[in-house]
Amino acid sequence: MNASKTAPSDSPARPPESWPRMILRIVAWVAGVGLAGAMAAALLLGVALATAYPNLPKIDSLIDYRPKLPMRIISAEGTLLGEFGEERRNYLSIREIPKVMQDAVLAIEDSRFYEHGGIDYRGALRAALGNLREARSQGASTITMQVARNFYLSTEKTLTRKIYEILLSLKIESQLSKQQILEVYMNQIYLGQRAYGFAAASEIYFGKPLKDITVAEAAMLAGLPKAPSAYNPISNRTRAEQRQRYIIERMRENGFISAEQHDQALAQPLKYHPARSNSSHAGYVAETARQLIFAQYGDDAYTRGLNVHLSVRAEDQAVAYRALRRAILDFERRKTYRGPEAYVDLPKDQQGIDTRAAEALEDHPDNDELRSAVVTQAAPKKVTALLQSGESISITGSGLRNVSTALSDKAPPKVQIRPGAVIRVSKDSRNEWSIGQLPEVEGAFVSLDPYTGEIRALVGGFDYAKNKFNHVTQAWRQPGSSFKPFIYSAALEKGIGPATVVDDAPLFFDADATGSQPWEPKNYDGQFEGPMSLRRGLAKSKNMVSIRVLEHVGPAFAQDWVSRFGFEPEKHPAYLTMALGAGTVTPMQMASAYSVFANGGHRVNPMLITRVTDNRGRILAQTQPVPLDDSMRVITARNAFMMDSLLQEITRSGTAARAQSTLKRPDLYGKTGTTNDSNDAWFAGFQPSLVAVVWVGYDQPRKLGDRETGGGLALPVWIEYMAQALRGVAVNEIAPPEGVTNVGGEWYYSENANGEGVSTLGIASHAPDAASAPTEERKSILDLFRN
Repeated sequence: MNASKTAPSDSPARPPESWPRMILRIVAWVAGVGLAGAMAAALLLGVALATAYPNLPKIDSLIDYRPKLPMRIISAEGTLLGEFGEERRNYLSIREIPKVMQDAVLAIEDSRFYEHGGIDYRGALRAALGNLREARSQGASTITMQVARNFYLSTEKTLTRKIYEILLSLKIESQLSKQQILEVYMNQIYLGQRAYGFAAASEIYFGKPLKDITVAEAAMLAGLPKAPSAYNPISNRTRAEQRQRYIIERMRENGFISAEQHDQALAQPLKYHPARSNSSHAGYVAETARQLIFAQYGDDAYTRGLNVHLSVRAEDQAVAYRALRRAILDFERRKTYRGPEAYVDLPKDQQGIDTRAAEALEDHPDNDELRSAVVTQAAPKKVTALLQSGESISITGSGLRNVSTALSDKAPPKVQIRPGAVIRVSKDSRNEWSIGQLPEVEGAFVSLDPYTGEIRALVGGFDYAKNKFNHVTQAWRQPGSSFKPFIYSAALEKGIGPATVVDDAPLFFDADATGSQPWEPKNYDGQFEGPMSLRRGLAKSKNMVSIRVLEHVGPAFAQDWVSRFGFEPEKHPAYLTMALGAGTVTPMQMASAYSVFANGGHRVNPMLITRVTDNRGRILAQTQPVPLDDSMRVITARNAFMMDSLLQEITRSGTAARAQSTLKRPDLYGKTGTTNDSNDAWFAGFQPSLVAVVWVGYDQPRKLGDRETGGGLALPVWIEYMAQALRGVAVNEIAPPEGVTNVGGEWYYSENANGEGVSTLGIASHAPDAASAPTEERKSILDLFRN
């Protein structure tokens, strides 16, 4: 390698030159450009320069270089989840920029960078002679001149601007070291695709950090500064690769690479990264973090290079996204096909069809695995369609099952699949194409650590690009039966326990009890099973049992009690309908509330941002989880334990029994929820180290379907997520605290273990008095009531 072109290990700023000496150098440069017979003009120009130099702008912005850096949202493991800012830039010091990248830039932009003082006289003369010989413009701008132009000057091509460019270059060289100048250049230069600087360009074009760049990739990026659009390898690959090969040759000529490296670089096929993808699918997470940071920093949030570190785990986030999406798509397959998204007229020739299809699909972009396609041929047993990529696919057999009626000649025009129809296709588990549709239904998922409140995953809807409304934090929906545990928690403080026998019999209330109109509630299955234990009534989600419990507790007391969990009393009117979850909550509220049961009775606030650092890694703000203490306690440890016991029964033998049977572990607790008319489907549950809540429903509430329940729609999402999140986590069943006693296999508050407390609710006077019977006899009576 040519030692003269190697960056010095320490390049201090040069002492300032006197302006007369600079003027002489400029005059010499002007003469070197080859302007025949221009020496007299050059001398006159020198006088003008002497006048202009003292009026040059200060270069403080270069000495204290602070580029516009985007806000970066980063997961707990360090995965980039999102980026906000007009300029996509990742600032690196010159020491962090690999030498191969520096060499590639110097080879094509300024091979004598370390030899000249800001103006390359030899290069200028060579360019001038080349211009005369070839009658075309050759550049003679050094890197320093480009820095001067990019920071302080307009893009107009005038003699005045060129003079100022020369003067500024000399001033910059007099006050900054070579390495400082190169660092500014390599971080500031625009390289297309909103990328500023080579670090951002490497990630955008190749999907890799700059430190991993190869000679071939460095040469490709080094070709961008001249004309980012013309030499963009994604949109103009042929032209970009021609320039890349030229730069590789220049690197060899300048001694930056060996002959072997030269040959390897020319032979290396480049793999481009056409668009930055978010494999963790954290659009809702990133947007939530952005809003929080913007509220604190304002517009500076998008230019200061803030790194916002979250508690979210990228792997958990990806699993949650996939699980919710899969459940929604499965639900959609059970619905009637609504028809193609649009129709286009197709020309007769194949080339015209390809072009028309590509144009039409611009308005119907792919939605992850749901690809958009234009039908070219349609028959009851086979459909042929073109994807955006131009690939032609065939759909047959089971792939047409859900759209068979739409392929009939008698199908309504707006539903019929025919040539020109814009449809959605995806591959099934057998890697075969099938026709589907974009869902209308929405969903939400959130998980958090019940001891710290740290959010581990958050999915605010089916697709962030399609609907940016965050259903986790913004959707106020009825929780249905998933709210019952909070009513039962209140009941424990009123003498009711898991063994209390409650009659599952019909009820009727006039308008005063409901606050609206007469009410005759029903169980979901329409069946009344008579007396049963409270434990069994909650496991089977019996509405009559819950209503009788709330009658005993009192709606006003229950309304106040649920506020302990973070619910807003005004959103849960003090009527008996509260027993069935007729109020409104958000999924985030539900996750926080169920954390109280999971952590032994403490209320913790959800936390998303763990720390904020600047672009140099300095901590600007940090949030440490607060250890649980009595100031955070909202219910007693024994109340939480008794509720845990009831919630565990639901995942063992009740409406969520699929949880324990699938995951093969007993330390699972939770409650399904299905609202009136099946408008909302919920599952809220936890393992002692992790709480997760799932909701599915339409934005404009409407019936999901007669057979759609929280156990069928929401629970599978929870199970799929927990299967991944709990991998390697030891079984941890919650231990009983002080103040509870186990008698005959059932838990009681200690003071109620000997027949105290409420033994029955709503039982007719002729029914056996379970409270007065001896323990063994009482157990036998309860067994009868449990069916």
